[in-house]
Amino acid sequence: MTAIAILLLAAGASSRMEGRDKLMEDVDGLPLLALMCRRAALTGLPVFVTLPSSTHPRAAAIGSAIPVPVPGADEGMAASIRCGVAALPPEAEAVMILPADMPEVETQDMLHLAVHFPGDGGPVLRATSEDGTQGHPVLFPRRCFAALKALSGDQGARSILTSEPLQMVPLPENHALTDLDTPADWAEWRSRR
Repeated sequence: MTAIAILLLAAGASSRMEGRDKLMEDVDGLPLLALMCRRAALTGLPVFVTLPSSTHPRAAAIGSAIPVPVPGADEGMAASIRCGVAALPPEAEAVMILPADMPEVETQDMLHLAVHFPGDGGPVLRATSEDGTQGHPVLFPRRCFAALKALSGDQGARSILTSEPLQMVPLPENHALTDLDTPADWAEWRSRR
């Protein structure tokens, strides 16, 4: 299983946060990015984190994760995915891609997805909510790396998800869906906790 790498996407601009950085918002006494890096590290898998630059304030929150600066981060998610996948070690057989703004994805959820990985010939694994709604993380086998490194724009890997066989892996409740993009999202989520 150690041939699976985790790629946390953390190079976005938090443009809908009205001047705040969503990845530095406090969750359980830690910046969200630090918490997500810690949860990913606890899987025992190698963890890579895309950042707007190596000197960005978020770099101080990634712990033992390997930073991946994204020079064209303002292009959108594709730039993060391209740079992140290009930074993976040659022995990586798969990459688990997870936006870092998803505070309900736990270490156990990442491990649950990883243990379902059938090898390079198998399907892309996509986490879902309990009701089957597709979300994150998504685990791509090595054969998808070239396509991931060729992505452009802000659509993430949707084009690959429509052309590859998919296997859904349910996670508890809405772990695979909860992402917090605006101050209102954060306030509503905190009120439910």
